[in-house]
Amino acid sequence: MANRVKLYLIRHGHAASGFGEDLDPGLDELGHAQAAQMAVNMTLELNSDQSAAMPFAMIVSPLRRTRETAQPLEQRWGAAARVESRIAELPSPDGLSLADRLVWLREILPGSWASMPEELQKWRDNLIAALLECREDTVAVTHFVAINVALSFAAGTDNIMTAQPANCSITCMESDGQNLFLKRLGSEAEIEIR
Repeated sequence: MANRVKLYLIRHGHAASGFGEDLDPGLDELGHAQAAQMAVNMTLELNSDQSAAMPFAMIVSPLRRTRETAQPLEQRWGAAARVESRIAELPSPDGLSLADRLVWLREILPGSWASMPEELQKWRDNLIAALLECREDTVAVTHFVAINVALSFAAGTDNIMTAQPANCSITCMESDGQNLFLKRLGSEAEIEIR
């Protein structure tokens, strides 16, 4: 059996504006508080795991809300996260207004990957590849659709949405380089698509 690496997928904190309001919002006050608490929770979790070497490698989506979510963990661990564009937010079609972008997202979430255009399937495949390429235990600060990609891949399903990870939730998975295995689903909350 191949050695497995641990992957901690963290959804960004509460954003200052929604998918249909801003292409790249930062965190609001609540989001910053969630990020600070997540850094405490993540450190406590790893300190209780005798096999965990700290600090973990960290990758982060290039978007502001994920980079701001990672900051308290970076400060606590004295380490910098590497920006990984393949774990960025689900790309919306070019030319959509913000309002139309929101409508588009609401329409596709109940669907399956097989029904999506080729460019979205490629985004999904690239995201999975980025996670499978991790060769050491890694924290990945990303987005709720990205976490759902990992969960559906691990479960062998084609659903776009399988869970509703709460802001700053920590989903623990393992990878053997070819497969992902869910170890613990992070906390969930009803996702407000705004």
